[in-house]
Amino acid sequence: MGAVMNRLRSHPRLIRKLEEALGDHLCAALGDANVVEIMLNPDGKLFIERLGNGMTPAGEMPPSTAEIIIGSIAHALQSEVDQDRPIISGELPIGGHRFEGLLPPVVARPSFTIRRRTSRLIRLEDYVRSMVMTERHASAIRHAISSRLNIVISGGTGSGKTTLANAVLAEIVEIAPDDRIVILEDTAEIQCAAENAVALHTSDRIDMARLLKSTMRLRPDRIVVGEVRDGAALTLLKAWNTGHPGGVTTIHSNTALSALRRLEQLTAEISPQPMREVIGEAVDLVISIERTPKGRRIRDMVRVEGFTGTQYETQNPQIQEERHVA
Repeated sequence: MGAVMNRLRSHPRLIRKLEEALGDHLCAALGDANVVEIMLNPDGKLFIERLGNGMTPAGEMPPSTAEIIIGSIAHALQSEVDQDRPIISGELPIGGHRFEGLLPPVVARPSFTIRRRTSRLIRLEDYVRSMVMTERHASAIRHAISSRLNIVISGGTGSGKTTLANAVLAEIVEIAPDDRIVILEDTAEIQCAAENAVALHTSDRIDMARLLKSTMRLRPDRIVVGEVRDGAALTLLKAWNTGHPGGVTTIHSNTALSALRRLEQLTAEISPQPMREVIGEAVDLVISIERTPKGRRIRDMVRVEGFTGTQYETQNPQIQEERHVA
């Protein structure tokens, strides 16, 4: 108990130390809703990515300052970072933004990336208005939500997967306000306004697979996983297949179809048997979003009907709707 109180008392001092190391410029950037990411390269050069403006230079930072920042965040996370443990991942104690810090020998000099936590919720109608998606895309997503279909959002790093997941979750809350939603994440990025929601986070000792097993006892109506990146994907798919439909997750993959292959790779980490049938049964809609020089856009979207033994049976929701109208 005494150790906990000491950590709480030292927290304001830690925040001040971190703010001083970051400097006014980066602290202001963390407060800017248009900022997506702040990056420090090993050569000391800083870059900031903003919505609509891409990545721009933002000055330089000496290695000693970067080391103070990384060390302070490790302390806030009750962890250690040094030559033997040169990587620290977690939430920035200022604003809960996602932080990844690196020290030598994995880099030449201290380096870090801060993914700013989205403070502004973008709704599906906003995506349509800004031409990131079409009205048919939005209609297909709303249909999937009301039909309790499982949705996988795929894309590369910085493509906007989590922001789109937040938009989908906002629609879930609006369409099914009485549903109990259980959210699992490594770092807190998912926004949920549901009255009946539980948020769980992984730790050094509790991984995503363990959280998913616990989730089954929390009586969820819908299971939302911030990102699947390992064998825990199989546990999620089985949960979706056994009485918990209507969930959402994100995955690193460049296209909708490659997202299914990526799920195969992840499930293969813990299962010697191919899980294509399980994937075909659990996944209903895959939305692929990408970042282009002109901004983000929905690359493609497929409805998964199952796995026949040789391939996934898929349909394009847009084409299906156009044929229905015709």
